[in-house]
Amino acid sequence: MKRVCLIGCGGIAADTIAAVTSASTPLKIVGALARAGGADAARKRLPDLIVVESLDDLLALTPDIVVEAAGQGAVGAYAETVLRAGIDLVVVSIGALAAPGMLERLQAAARENGARLILPAGAIAGIDALAAMKLRGLRTVRYRGVKPPRAWRGSPAEKRFDLDSLTARTLLFDGTAREAALAFPENANVAATVALAGLGFDATRVELVADPASRRNLHEIDAEGETGELHLEIRGLASARNPKTSALTALSVARALINEAATIVI
Repeated sequence: MKRVCLIGCGGIAADTIAAVTSASTPLKIVGALARAGGADAARKRLPDLIVVESLDDLLALTPDIVVEAAGQGAVGAYAETVLRAGIDLVVVSIGALAAPGMLERLQAAARENGARLILPAGAIAGIDALAAMKLRGLRTVRYRGVKPPRAWRGSPAEKRFDLDSLTARTLLFDGTAREAALAFPENANVAATVALAGLGFDATRVELVADPASRRNLHEIDAEGETGELHLEIRGLASARNPKTSALTALSVARALINEAATIVI
């Protein structure tokens, strides 16, 4: 029985718990880390878990795997410590790895302590094919993320556009995956995932779009290389708990956890 702990007690955490619990698998989610002062409220949302407010208390629960589901700040605050404790870490906020030196530090911490940094596909598909294309002559990768205007609230787009008044599809950002991940921390984790599977943060092009006609989160990948072309489109529903997150994200995290204990991995 592998023991799992969560960093974060929000929608992704709750949906991940529900998905893992419903599966027949030798996993047990035992605890969660809440923000300071938030443990009492978190215990009401997650009554079956031990909820703590310090990473030391979370690690004292002796997890085999820790899942970060609390945003990019949590990666910076906790990820290296978890890996240096020799514990595998699933990172949901993959955009945090775009920060200068972050990916290199976490790789070193994992390598030196026999741990692994696990990056689930999240809201996107085709990551397996993209990573395979990278092995032989991958030349170009472009990711486009299209969401309803309300999903971009709280992002830098709010400073440039009146999101509530948009009547047409509007390009909010066009740049590199690194720039997107750092500027749009709650909306560009998919861009970071695509970058890490393919050409890297600085060679992957990203477009972020608000579309008032969209009722779903649209993710598109266009890639080209020696093995051929990849054109992928996935139209995902937003999470019922958070419109900035795709419903598929937590299920992808659950799948990554289930694979850790599975006999057949696909």
